[in-house]
Amino acid sequence: MPRRILVVEDEEALCMTLGDRLRNEGYHVDFANDGAEGFQMLQRGHFDLAIIDLMLPIRSGLDLCNDARRAGFHIPIIMLTAKSQVTDKIVGLKMGADDYVCKPFDTAELMARIEAQLRRSDRLPKNSQLPQPLIFQLGDVVLDTGSVRATRDGRVLNLTAKEFQLLHYFAQHRGKTISREELLLKVWDQKADTLTRTVDMHIAVLRQKIERNTKQPELIVTVPGFGYRMAEEAELSA
Repeated sequence: MPRRILVVEDEEALCMTLGDRLRNEGYHVDFANDGAEGFQMLQRGHFDLAIIDLMLPIRSGLDLCNDARRAGFHIPIIMLTAKSQVTDKIVGLKMGADDYVCKPFDTAELMARIEAQLRRSDRLPKNSQLPQPLIFQLGDVVLDTGSVRATRDGRVLNLTAKEFQLLHYFAQHRGKTISREELLLKVWDQKADTLTRTVDMHIAVLRQKIERNTKQPELIVTVPGFGYRMAEEAELSA
């Protein structure tokens, strides 16, 4: 079965270009012209990945991304934007985006990013292949790998697919100091000589969602000069 991709974009010329390239790559592609229509299409059909423009009519791409995560859609989301400021990328990550591509972009690069996101999404736990335990208790955060859901005090956390993978990796290696290089290799499938800032940015955003006090994180702690470590339960109760 071909992978289904939803493109939410209001530029007709770009839709035509993307549509032709995605179909040539073997994907099934659907289009929405504004944020409201994009959310309706997400609710109606099963998609493997979404490409969402930041600047959309009716509802912005950020609002659509946030709505999708709150509604429980865990598919990878790549955002398209003409802006390149770091602040815009951080806001996008906080709203649930997994990756960012700035316009104008090379379609070959976008195809490579799509393939990478789909590979990472395929590595999310499946019910029939889950390691034990299925549920991790991380302080007041519960990570349920069976339902691919994280909650804190009973409230569902708005995690992206990448954030869920990152938190799951920490939970599996609780108490161990993990280098940025290891996280890049195991979670991002990237070589250690690139994108180290990506790790820090994702952890900063993840902390905002799981920590009580981001200025004094207790769950994911920084080990200066080495990397990061998820605290043991005994440390949290001390």
